[in-house]
Amino acid sequence: MRAQFDSSSSSGPQAVGSFTALAGAAGEGEIGHRTACGGVLTPDTEGIAHPTLPCGARIFITLDGKTVLAQVVDRGPYRGGRQFDVTPALARRLGLHGVELVHWSYARTTS
Repeated sequence: MRAQFDSSSSSGPQAVGSFTALAGAAGEGEIGHRTACGGVLTPDTEGIAHPTLPCGARIFITLDGKTVLAQVVDRGPYRGGRQFDVTPALARRLGLHGVELVHWSYARTTS
């Protein structure tokens, strides 16, 4: 999934709520493994792991002014000190290094 957030758009997903969480990149060693949501992580998978958000849920994640629409693709996090694991591809896209504070919102599709 590669979607840029456009706050002026009225037809795409809209952000709902405003939350903060600690997020960190999952290791490259997870590439090729099956996720708890039934997919296989590829080098291009842009997603997050979260223990309670449902598989497939879409959220906006913002770091340093860059907002990306991501999807829950796995359970986790698998390392302590964070609320989200993000795939390596999503970490690169966001510019996430180590564990950082991100802002996130639910994505709701409007009709």
